Amino acid sequence: MTLVDGFGRSFHYLRLSVEDACNFRCVYCLPHGHHKTEAEPPLSVAEIARLVRAFAGLGFWKVRLTGGEPTVRQDIVEIARTAAGTPGIRRVALSTNGYRLAALAPELKAAGVGAVNVSVDSLDPARFAALTGKDSLGEVLRGVDASLALGLETKINAVLMKGFNDDEFGKFVERTRERPLSVRFIELMPVADNMDFFAEHHLKAEALIAWLGENAWTERARKEGDGPAREFHKDGYRGSVGVIAPYAKDFCGTCNRLRVTSRGNLRLCLFSEADHSLRSLLQDDAQASELQERVKSLLGLKEVSHYLPEGKLGNTKHFAMMGG
Repeated sequence: MTLVDGFGRSFHYLRLSVEDACNFRCVYCLPHGHHKTEAEPPLSVAEIARLVRAFAGLGFWKVRLTGGEPTVRQDIVEIARTAAGTPGIRRVALSTNGYRLAALAPELKAAGVGAVNVSVDSLDPARFAALTGKDSLGEVLRGVDASLALGLETKINAVLMKGFNDDEFGKFVERTRERPLSVRFIELMPVADNMDFFAEHHLKAEALIAWLGENAWTERARKEGDGPAREFHKDGYRGSVGVIAPYAKDFCGTCNRLRVTSRGNLRLCLFSEADHSLRSLLQDDAQASELQERVKSLLGLKEVSHYLPEGKLGNTKHFAMMGG
């Protein structure tokens, strides 16, 4: 089956946060570090198994494991294996800050992970440390290299920030010349905890798109399962460049994903005003049908778009709450 909302959009992609803690202190997300606010623990492996099975029964075939930082969990490989082993799930991906990736990549691949997205906001070691609070660029890039060597589909995610990395376009893009690596630039988005930072460092994605055009990169057509990124290619380069521009017209028209937080709350949009708890329906295998009916019912509440241009940010205080 295919789950379709009231605006004709089909959903097959589950972004599942498995942990809201993170060991980095990125300036646009957790500048003061993670502070535990949830009294209950994150979803167990058994709860995750029931959740993924239910979504697979609704036609979802792609799962992305996110955080916070998902590899903070010591059972992340078991979680990945559980998701990948679910009938109907064809693709499992992981979004990570990369600090454990070099060591974990072989186990993750063996568990069924086929793709990794690694956050790298600067290729300058000192600037990376200033942005993340960790002098770990070399370690993170070793994780990227390990993933590529294993044949995992590997992407670098860099948040566009005026005054931080807007002079590094060429350095990032050059990494795609010899390797099948995708570099994706994500336009900085506001949340409750970063409004001053956003006002000072927001850089519109149009500046990067213009730069790509001036340097002979051309946009390719969308493929099945693609997220919101616009993908660009250039002759002579093995990799690609992606641009995620949430302020672009009709950005939400291709939405194909639903989000579940690490405590089992359904988020209909990254910028939703409210969460909807599913956890009580994850305690027994016999609840699968009830869980699916609740998801289908809640999808009727999904808006046609986020309302960022109008300054409506939803209830997300910082991105570690949901992993973007």
